[in-house]
Amino acid sequence: MNPCKFRCSNHRACIVKAKTSIFLLLLFFQFHALCFGQQINPFHPYTLIAHRGGVVGPDAPENSLAALETAIERGYQMVEIDLRLTKDSVLITQHDAHFRRYFNVDRLVSEMTWEEIRQLEHPSGYRVLRLEEALAVCAGSIDVMLDNKISGFDEGIFREVVDLLDTYSLRKNALMIGSSESTEFFTGKVRLSCSRAQLEANRSRADYRPDHYYLFSRDISADDVVWADEEGIMAVAAINAFLYPEASLMVTALEKTTGMKQNGVRIFQIDGIFEEFFRE
Repeated sequence: MNPCKFRCSNHRACIVKAKTSIFLLLLFFQFHALCFGQQINPFHPYTLIAHRGGVVGPDAPENSLAALETAIERGYQMVEIDLRLTKDSVLITQHDAHFRRYFNVDRLVSEMTWEEIRQLEHPSGYRVLRLEEALAVCAGSIDVMLDNKISGFDEGIFREVVDLLDTYSLRKNALMIGSSESTEFFTGKVRLSCSRAQLEANRSRADYRPDHYYLFSRDISADDVVWADEEGIMAVAAINAFLYPEASLMVTALEKTTGMKQNGVRIFQIDGIFEEFFRE
């Protein structure tokens, strides 16, 4: 046997094995990234926030587990979660002040205990989630925008919200649509929504920092985008179905979306029916 041929044959085999190992390793990392929600943004250059708890549909009601999971699967960067408080001070995810729309129960959230609410079930299988349940699903997969619908000021409850965001490592990128009563508490703890006028007024605060706030509006002009960029403030546009006439819903929403894209807006909070506006 020619020893040179033997060595060359083994050398080629080693190269093939090395290339195969590298290929398999790359596949592993791609799979790992997908499993942990680190997939490539399918809506690039736009960042989408799923309105009302996820991608809502007939079998995925607002703030349901199904809607949230669909938002994660489709590559949304963030999900807006509606936050309310039960009679016995349990934080839950629920948009309406009552349960008429999905459960045909004409009672207020604030009049029912968590034990009563957890018994409610929609024909789709949807049940109301505690905030912690929703955040546990979001952790490592999708960021959160909290729409705080809690009435009044309750420091203990507000601290619980912050603690839950910290528990699931979600506070760093979290956004909040705040209430007038909660604004002072959450300032500097979670980035808060403001109009441009509010932002300009906040600049006179001794504790002002641009990363304490974000510009949030249904109409963001090119001038607003330039101003926000110069100030180091995030700009988020809302494209929500309730804002437009039902008869011209899709046409009006597309016009608004196109206009704000042209103005330079890159982050949109949307209802799932408008997702097609952001796919090439």
